Amino acid sequence: MKIRIKFSKQGSMKFIGHLDIMRYFQKAMRRAEVDIRYSEGFSPHQIMSFAAPLGVGITSMGEYLDIEVLSTDTSGVMTDRLNKVMVDEIRILSYRKLDDGSKNAMSLVSAADYTLNFRDGYGPEDREAFFKALEAFYDQEQILIVKQTKRGQKEMDLKPLIYCLERRGEGIFMKVSTGSTDNIKPELVMEEFYRQQQREYPPFAFQIQREEVYGRDDCGKLIPLEEFGEDIE
Repeated sequence: MKIRIKFSKQGSMKFIGHLDIMRYFQKAMRRAEVDIRYSEGFSPHQIMSFAAPLGVGITSMGEYLDIEVLSTDTSGVMTDRLNKVMVDEIRILSYRKLDDGSKNAMSLVSAADYTLNFRDGYGPEDREAFFKALEAFYDQEQILIVKQTKRGQKEMDLKPLIYCLERRGEGIFMKVSTGSTDNIKPELVMEEFYRQQQREYPPFAFQIQREEVYGRDDCGKLIPLEEFGEDIE
Protein backbone atom coordinates (compact mmCIF):
# COMPACT_ATOMS: atom_id res chain seq x y z
CA MET A 1 0.00 0.00 0.00
CA LYS A 2 1.32 3.43 -0.95
CA ILE A 3 1.14 6.24 1.60
CA ARG A 4 1.77 9.97 1.19
CA ILE A 5 2.80 11.89 4.30
CA LYS A 6 2.69 15.68 4.61
CA PHE A 7 4.78 17.36 7.28
CA SER A 8 5.98 20.75 8.47
CA LYS A 9 9.54 21.78 9.23
CA GLN A 10 10.05 24.75 11.55
CA GLY A 11 12.44 26.38 13.97
CA SER A 12 15.99 25.08 14.24
CA MET A 13 15.13 22.09 12.03
CA LYS A 14 15.41 24.44 9.04
CA PHE A 15 19.18 24.05 9.40
CA ILE A 16 19.01 20.25 8.94
CA GLY A 17 19.86 19.21 5.38
CA HIS A 18 17.94 16.81 3.17
CA LEU A 19 20.10 13.72 3.77
CA ASP A 20 19.82 14.11 7.53
CA ILE A 21 16.05 14.56 7.23
CA MET A 22 15.91 11.27 5.33
CA ARG A 23 17.83 9.52 8.11
CA TYR A 24 15.61 11.17 10.71
CA PHE A 25 12.45 9.81 9.09
CA GLN A 26 13.94 6.34 8.70
CA LYS A 27 14.52 6.25 12.47
CA ALA A 28 11.07 7.75 13.15
CA MET A 29 9.41 4.97 11.14
CA ARG A 30 11.09 2.38 13.34
CA ARG A 31 10.27 4.21 16.58
CA ALA A 32 6.60 4.59 15.58
CA GLU A 33 6.53 0.92 14.54
CA VAL A 34 5.27 1.74 11.06
CA ASP A 35 4.95 -1.50 9.08
CA ILE A 36 7.02 -0.03 6.28
CA ARG A 37 8.09 -2.13 3.33
CA TYR A 38 11.79 -2.78 2.75
CA SER A 39 13.55 -3.33 -0.54
CA GLU A 40 14.89 -6.77 -1.36
CA GLY A 41 18.52 -7.71 -1.87
CA PHE A 42 21.77 -7.73 0.07
CA SER A 43 21.22 -4.34 1.74
CA PRO A 44 17.46 -3.77 2.29
CA HIS A 45 16.30 -0.24 2.93
CA GLN A 46 12.98 1.40 3.66
CA ILE A 47 10.99 2.29 0.55
CA MET A 48 10.74 6.05 0.95
CA SER A 49 11.00 9.04 -1.38
CA PHE A 50 10.67 12.78 -0.84
CA ALA A 51 8.85 15.18 -3.14
CA ALA A 52 11.28 18.11 -3.43
CA PRO A 53 14.33 18.66 -1.24
CA LEU A 54 14.12 21.86 0.81
CA GLY A 55 17.04 24.26 0.95
CA VAL A 56 18.85 24.70 4.25
CA GLY A 57 17.51 27.67 6.20
CA ILE A 58 14.00 27.48 4.69
CA THR A 59 11.01 26.55 6.83
CA SER A 60 7.99 24.75 5.44
CA MET A 61 4.35 23.94 6.05
CA GLY A 62 4.10 21.66 3.03
CA GLU A 63 6.74 18.93 2.77
CA TYR A 64 5.95 15.46 1.43
CA LEU A 65 7.31 11.95 1.44
CA ASP A 66 5.92 8.72 0.03
CA ILE A 67 6.36 5.33 1.67
CA GLU A 68 5.07 1.82 1.07
CA VAL A 69 3.60 -0.17 3.95
CA LEU A 70 2.58 -3.79 4.42
CA SER A 71 -0.24 -2.84 6.79
CA THR A 72 -1.51 0.33 8.41
CA ASP A 73 -3.95 1.76 10.92
CA THR A 74 -6.23 4.76 10.20
CA SER A 75 -4.84 8.10 9.10
CA GLY A 76 -5.60 9.67 12.48
CA VAL A 77 -3.93 6.91 14.48
CA MET A 78 -0.83 6.85 12.28
CA THR A 79 -0.49 10.63 12.39
CA ASP A 80 -0.62 10.52 16.21
CA ARG A 81 1.87 7.64 16.41
CA LEU A 82 4.38 9.43 14.23
CA ASN A 83 3.98 12.79 15.98
CA LYS A 84 4.68 11.13 19.34
CA VAL A 85 8.19 10.22 18.15
CA MET A 86 8.83 13.53 16.34
CA VAL A 87 10.62 16.60 17.65
CA ASP A 88 8.28 19.57 18.14
CA GLU A 89 9.68 21.36 15.10
CA ILE A 90 8.59 18.59 12.71
CA ARG A 91 4.87 17.75 12.68
CA ILE A 92 2.99 15.21 10.60
CA LEU A 93 0.06 17.04 9.00
CA SER A 94 -1.56 14.23 7.00
CA TYR A 95 -1.17 10.52 6.26
CA ARG A 96 -3.11 9.45 3.17
CA LYS A 97 -3.48 6.34 1.04
CA LEU A 98 -2.62 6.47 -2.66
CA ASP A 99 -3.93 4.34 -5.48
CA ASP A 100 -1.57 1.50 -6.43
CA GLY A 101 -0.90 3.12 -9.81
CA SER A 102 -0.17 6.58 -8.42
CA LYS A 103 3.06 8.31 -9.42
CA ASN A 104 5.47 9.11 -6.63
CA ALA A 105 5.53 12.62 -5.22
CA MET A 106 8.91 13.47 -6.71
CA SER A 107 7.74 12.87 -10.29
CA LEU A 108 4.52 14.85 -9.75
CA VAL A 109 6.02 18.10 -8.46
CA SER A 110 5.11 21.01 -10.72
CA ALA A 111 4.85 24.12 -8.53
CA ALA A 112 5.29 25.44 -5.02
CA ASP A 113 4.06 28.36 -2.89
CA TYR A 114 6.48 30.48 -0.89
CA THR A 115 6.18 33.39 1.50
CA LEU A 116 9.08 35.74 2.12
CA ASN A 117 9.17 37.99 5.17
CA PHE A 118 11.82 40.57 5.96
CA ARG A 119 14.13 39.74 8.83
CA ASP A 120 14.53 42.40 11.52
CA GLY A 121 16.69 45.24 10.25
CA TYR A 122 16.43 44.27 6.57
CA GLY A 123 13.11 45.83 5.58
CA PRO A 124 13.15 48.66 3.02
CA GLU A 125 12.84 52.22 4.31
CA ASP A 126 9.92 52.86 1.96
CA ARG A 127 7.85 49.67 1.88
CA GLU A 128 5.16 51.12 -0.35
CA ALA A 129 7.74 52.06 -2.98
CA PHE A 130 9.31 48.60 -2.67
CA PHE A 131 6.05 46.75 -3.29
CA LYS A 132 5.07 49.12 -6.09
CA ALA A 133 8.38 48.34 -7.81
CA LEU A 134 7.79 44.60 -7.24
CA GLU A 135 4.38 44.87 -8.90
CA ALA A 136 5.91 46.65 -11.89
CA PHE A 137 8.60 43.97 -12.08
CA TYR A 138 5.98 41.21 -12.34
CA ASP A 139 3.91 43.17 -14.86
CA GLN A 140 6.71 42.98 -17.43
CA GLU A 141 6.00 40.90 -20.53
CA GLN A 142 9.37 39.15 -20.13
CA ILE A 143 11.84 38.68 -17.29
CA LEU A 144 14.99 37.55 -19.06
CA ILE A 145 17.88 36.17 -17.04
CA VAL A 146 21.08 34.29 -17.76
CA LYS A 147 21.07 31.02 -15.83
CA GLN A 148 24.06 28.80 -15.18
CA THR A 149 23.47 25.18 -16.23
CA LYS A 150 25.64 22.06 -16.41
CA ARG A 151 26.25 22.84 -20.08
CA GLY A 152 27.09 26.48 -19.52
CA GLN A 153 25.04 29.64 -19.50
CA LYS A 154 21.67 30.09 -21.19
CA GLU A 155 19.15 32.87 -21.44
CA MET A 156 15.68 32.10 -20.15
CA ASP A 157 12.43 33.93 -19.50
CA LEU A 158 11.34 33.71 -15.87
CA LYS A 159 7.91 35.28 -16.44
CA PRO A 160 5.97 32.16 -17.56
CA LEU A 161 7.48 30.21 -14.65
CA ILE A 162 6.24 32.66 -12.01
CA TYR A 163 2.53 31.90 -11.63
CA CYS A 164 1.90 34.51 -8.93
CA LEU A 165 3.94 37.27 -7.30
CA GLU A 166 2.22 39.67 -4.93
CA ARG A 167 2.24 41.42 -1.61
CA ARG A 168 0.75 39.57 1.35
CA GLY A 169 0.62 41.82 4.38
CA GLU A 170 4.16 43.03 4.96
CA GLY A 171 5.68 40.12 3.04
CA ILE A 172 5.82 38.57 -0.42
CA PHE A 173 3.90 35.58 -1.76
CA MET A 174 4.92 33.71 -4.88
CA LYS A 175 3.89 30.57 -6.71
CA VAL A 176 6.64 29.31 -9.00
CA SER A 177 7.42 26.36 -11.23
CA THR A 178 9.14 23.57 -9.30
CA GLY A 179 10.40 20.16 -10.33
CA SER A 180 13.03 18.45 -12.42
CA THR A 181 12.40 20.47 -15.61
CA ASP A 182 11.94 24.09 -14.52
CA ASN A 183 12.90 24.48 -10.88
CA ILE A 184 12.65 28.14 -9.94
CA LYS A 185 13.80 29.15 -6.47
CA PRO A 186 12.33 32.26 -4.82
CA GLU A 187 15.87 33.58 -4.30
CA LEU A 188 16.39 33.60 -8.08
CA VAL A 189 13.28 35.74 -8.59
CA MET A 190 14.31 38.22 -5.91
CA GLU A 191 17.89 38.40 -7.17
CA GLU A 192 16.61 39.47 -10.58
CA PHE A 193 14.22 41.98 -9.02
CA TYR A 194 17.04 43.60 -7.06
CA ARG A 195 19.31 43.55 -10.13
CA GLN A 196 16.72 45.44 -12.16
CA GLN A 197 16.48 47.94 -9.32
CA GLN A 198 20.26 48.35 -9.62
CA ARG A 199 20.66 47.21 -6.06
CA GLU A 200 22.62 44.36 -4.52
CA TYR A 201 20.49 41.43 -3.38
CA PRO A 202 20.87 40.96 0.41
CA PRO A 203 21.00 37.15 0.76
CA PHE A 204 19.92 37.15 4.42
CA ALA A 205 17.14 39.74 4.10
CA PHE A 206 14.27 37.25 3.96
CA GLN A 207 12.98 34.36 6.01
CA ILE A 208 11.58 32.06 3.35
CA GLN A 209 8.88 29.51 4.01
CA ARG A 210 7.51 26.95 1.60
CA GLU A 211 3.75 26.80 2.08
CA GLU A 212 2.64 24.08 -0.34
CA VAL A 213 3.83 21.80 -3.15
CA TYR A 214 1.63 21.01 -6.14
CA GLY A 215 1.27 18.42 -8.87
CA ARG A 216 -0.97 18.47 -11.93
CA ASP A 217 -4.07 16.32 -12.18
CA ASP A 218 -5.26 14.64 -15.39
CA CYS A 219 -6.77 17.96 -16.54
CA GLY A 220 -3.51 19.84 -15.96
CA LYS A 221 -4.81 21.67 -12.89
CA LEU A 222 -2.39 22.33 -10.03
CA ILE A 223 -3.50 20.60 -6.82
CA PRO A 224 -1.67 20.04 -3.50
CA LEU A 225 0.15 16.70 -3.44
CA GLU A 226 -1.90 15.46 -0.49
CA GLU A 227 -5.08 15.70 -2.58
CA PHE A 228 -3.90 12.83 -4.76
CA GLY A 229 -4.59 10.55 -1.79
CA GLU A 230 -7.44 9.93 0.60
CA ASP A 231 -7.72 9.50 4.35
CA ILE A 232 -7.82 5.98 5.77
CA GLU A 233 -10.89 5.63 8.00
